[in-house]
Amino acid sequence: MKQFADIVLPLAQPTYTFAVPDTMEVSEGDAVSVQFGSRRYYTGIVWRLHNEPPKAKRIKSIERKLYDRPLLDAQQRTLWEWIARYYRSTLGEVMRCALPALIKPSADSAEQFLEEEFHPRTEHYYALAEPYASDEQALNTLFDQLERRAPKQYAALLEVVSHPDLKARGEVARRLLEADRTLLNALCKRKALLEHDHTPEVEYGTPQFRLPTLSEQQQTALNTLRKEFTNGKHTALLHGITGSGKTELYIHLIAEVLSAGGDVLLLVPEIALTAQLIERMERIFGARVTAYHSRLTDHRRSECYLRLNRSQGGEFVVGVRSSIFLPLKRLQLIIVDEEHDPSYKQAEPAPRYSARDVAVYMAHARGIRTLLGSATPSLESWQNATTGKYALAALTERYGEAQPPTIYLSDTRRAAQRNERQGHFNKLLLDKIEATLARNEQVMLFQNRRGFAPYLECPTCGWTARCPHCNVTLTYHKQRHEFVCHYCGHRTAAEVRCPSCRVVDLQPMGFGTEKIEEQIAELFPEARVGRLDRDQVTSERAFNTIINDFASHKTDILVGTQMISKGFDFERVSLVGVLNADNLINNPDFRAGERAFQLLTQVAGRAGRRSTPGEVVIQTCDPHHPVLQQVLNADYHAMARVQLAERAEYAYPPFARLTLVALRHTDPQTLHGAALALATELRKRFGRRLMGPITPPVDRIRGEYIAQLLLKVEQGASHLRANDLLSEAVARLQAVPAYKSVIVSINVDPQ
Repeated sequence: MKQFADIVLPLAQPTYTFAVPDTMEVSEGDAVSVQFGSRRYYTGIVWRLHNEPPKAKRIKSIERKLYDRPLLDAQQRTLWEWIARYYRSTLGEVMRCALPALIKPSADSAEQFLEEEFHPRTEHYYALAEPYASDEQALNTLFDQLERRAPKQYAALLEVVSHPDLKARGEVARRLLEADRTLLNALCKRKALLEHDHTPEVEYGTPQFRLPTLSEQQQTALNTLRKEFTNGKHTALLHGITGSGKTELYIHLIAEVLSAGGDVLLLVPEIALTAQLIERMERIFGARVTAYHSRLTDHRRSECYLRLNRSQGGEFVVGVRSSIFLPLKRLQLIIVDEEHDPSYKQAEPAPRYSARDVAVYMAHARGIRTLLGSATPSLESWQNATTGKYALAALTERYGEAQPPTIYLSDTRRAAQRNERQGHFNKLLLDKIEATLARNEQVMLFQNRRGFAPYLECPTCGWTARCPHCNVTLTYHKQRHEFVCHYCGHRTAAEVRCPSCRVVDLQPMGFGTEKIEEQIAELFPEARVGRLDRDQVTSERAFNTIINDFASHKTDILVGTQMISKGFDFERVSLVGVLNADNLINNPDFRAGERAFQLLTQVAGRAGRRSTPGEVVIQTCDPHHPVLQQVLNADYHAMARVQLAERAEYAYPPFARLTLVALRHTDPQTLHGAALALATELRKRFGRRLMGPITPPVDRIRGEYIAQLLLKVEQGASHLRANDLLSEAVARLQAVPAYKSVIVSINVDPQ
């Protein structure tokens, strides 16, 4: 009977049915090449095999099977289906996100596709040929002959036979041998050795790990986690203050899983965290540690995926959110470090998934364990932990001799009135910096805005440079003397005079990290100043250089954006300065208070992480603000209590689920009509649960105008069912000819 396959293509399209050639054997999860349309060739995933012929008169056949084993197993396909449904995307969009680029080539012809097809790196290996592999007497006779007639070949063969890999694996990689290639080739001609190429396999051997010693409180927390996991809790929250040693607990749990032959996935929010963390993990777990993030080349990412797909267990991956899609066959533990971080949520493109929430789903769906760790947990995770949905363990003391830093709130208005302010620095912060440098210790300065100034303004007519594609001002970058749009990336040379009234004295308004770096170098000319932001981190090497210079004390003061707040552990940092806390607190977002507390606490946690006492100076115009007082007292519980009470009153997460609908179009009238039509239809179903349409603060990006609708679904109601109805309404809107060109995106659980 003729067999057919439903194929997922890396497009925002449903599955398409292709015929399976009679001479071909394929399995569900296999990668295949198919022709789609008149010319284009794509990589597809066989999703379902069946014998139901499609209604189409002409059906194309699968061209070729691409790999020797399926790229996806049944568990991974189930995960893709859940992500597609929950986050309102197609399986093709999940495929685009989940698989490395080189694994899914596409081309305009079969010949070009063949050229684009990925082939993993192979290595050259040597093994003993028969009868020498099985007959020791024959091998000894050969050695006697070579010793008399070909002493150099004798030495080469002796090296191969003596290598431990030959006994352990039956073969030796060429790169591990010192013998000359011509000698090895001569031994192959004698039929003493066999040579072949294949993808290298990693042999880890018996796990023996040197684990860190735990404090009494750490051991108690670890015992609590073990007990809760054993008793059936699949997800746990580890709430540990900054510097409390959460990583030590992670290491013990990781070692237990690896020793049993299982796989571990450690998620970190950004690449910035991976360098120090990977170095530490490699000291304990050696070659088992696999890094996976976007700064790796496409080739390395693809090789990593295929190697893990062949692995039989014992793998330890440290990676960013996309690592959640890796094919770990014996996955038993997922650790989500800094679980509160919004970087775990993908904003664009679809699927707009949260790696943290996917990890929690996987824990329940597969019966594995997921550990969420944070000094400042998200209120959603905190609510789940305190109501018993998650297990909860706490670390309330810093590890070793370190003590929590002393925090000072420095009143910027008062400093200005007393003439105690130079540039963007209050006298208190300057005095602390001077004292810290005098003790030969280090300083970190935090300003959550990159560039020199958010914009330049003409003092005469008020002109400002604006992006031609977005409704925002252009940020001034003095070092490169250019204007940059931080939304679409548009760049242009900075104006030297006002194009309106020709005044040359354009004034920088506000300040970013570049300006702080310049000012601090002027105020402390003897100090060595570095900067860590996305303008400086142009590559993994550039990032490592900045971090290594600071860690080895080649830099005294490090200025940075929130990149400096995440997970770093520098021994000599005794002072942290926050230049402007007000821009964190005064955001028009219901999460502003929570996010400000999290970020300020995380930044403060970089100070005094060893025996040296730490200090933190937070500059603000409103030192009596409740959130700043909670940061001052390191009182997470008070922050959570106040914020949760407000969320409950106004039905925001965790007391409701949100879905954000964004509509985009180049014509504002068409957009407005579509937004009103969609809102009118949805309001018939959802009533006051629907908010909008509203115009966001930045209402035009890359030439497209934006309108938004927000759907709130209260606890107890079906979030999935509500989003099903929402998706149906969007489909009906896009079937209307006038609105067919309107782009609609659905963002479930927006951050």
